[in-house]
Amino acid sequence: VIVSTTFFDSNVKSYQDLKGKTVGAKNGTASYTWLSDHADKYNYHVKAFDEASTMYDSMNSGSIDALMDDEAVLAYAINQGRKFETPIKGEKSGDIGFAVKKGANPELIKMFNNGLASLKKSGEYDKLVKKYLSTASTSSNDKAAKPVDESTILGLISNNYKQLLSGIGTTLSLTLISFAIAMVIGIIFGMMSVSPSNTLRTISMIFVDIVRGIPLMIVAAFIFWGIPNLIESITGHQSPINDFVAATIALSLNGGAYIAEIVRGGIEAVPSGQMEASRSLGISYGKTMQKVILPQAVRLMLPNFINQFVISLKDTTIVSAIGLVELFQTGKIIIARNYQSFRMYAILAIMYLVIITLLTRLAKRLEKRLK
Repeated sequence: VIVSTTFFDSNVKSYQDLKGKTVGAKNGTASYTWLSDHADKYNYHVKAFDEASTMYDSMNSGSIDALMDDEAVLAYAINQGRKFETPIKGEKSGDIGFAVKKGANPELIKMFNNGLASLKKSGEYDKLVKKYLSTASTSSNDKAAKPVDESTILGLISNNYKQLLSGIGTTLSLTLISFAIAMVIGIIFGMMSVSPSNTLRTISMIFVDIVRGIPLMIVAAFIFWGIPNLIESITGHQSPINDFVAATIALSLNGGAYIAEIVRGGIEAVPSGQMEASRSLGISYGKTMQKVILPQAVRLMLPNFINQFVISLKDTTIVSAIGLVELFQTGKIIIARNYQSFRMYAILAIMYLVIITLLTRLAKRLEKRLK
């Protein structure tokens, strides 16, 4: 049975003491439903959170006065050093479930049930619960058994550097691949936007307006969850899209729309007399663009291309919302385990700063050579 337990500051001893206070809960959970149903009765305000770690940090910072979450999650948080109190008995909310898609994976269900029964019979289940959910102070022997103290920055890095390096690799791969594709998309639509053809200019304008008008996270979510759901509703078969592929498509489309505007602006920044003079000499539009306009426009575009590359790298943190384990998501996973949010976010900030600074310096050197 899941027991949603509410954690308060020392001034709260009952639900009546919550009058006028703000209580946090994870959105879409039994805790949030219970708090919402009883908000009028006890006159408190409910604030929704997407994940436990941010909710707990809000509790520590004082932006919420209390919170409600599953007992197992909260017990683990206390075990990891969160200084919470539980003065009010929790509310029973339902049973713990191991969920799979209906009609799918019967072998997995059978294996899970057999494994769980075996763990309970051997007593291993109770040992695991005691190990991870005990709120009692850790003994000296337990402390000695811990390989690394993650309450320090050095401890965090030494115990998680492999995951962080893997996250950096995914972030850089995603940035480079998506930016390369975005350059192709941007140049094509940018050239279309200054074309003599009204049809091509209209198509380019529609593309740029649509992609720039929709937030990147919604584009990523639509590609990763929306399109497979639509395909399944039509065909009756699942067609999942790989998270890396979905993120690459979303970043490429988003970057391509902005690069298209950079290309258009760069070309239009070249004095119109250049085109007129070249055409008056009998040189075709295509040759004029290739030999006269673009060489001048590229020099004007280069600084903006560098800025867009940096923006693309930063935008990888947004697509982590679909579950892609890049650097930012890696940090969030580590925080969810040890609740060391301040130190972990500081490490992530420094890592991003170093990566972006190095890449920016490299891009500027390339810019100087091209000039």
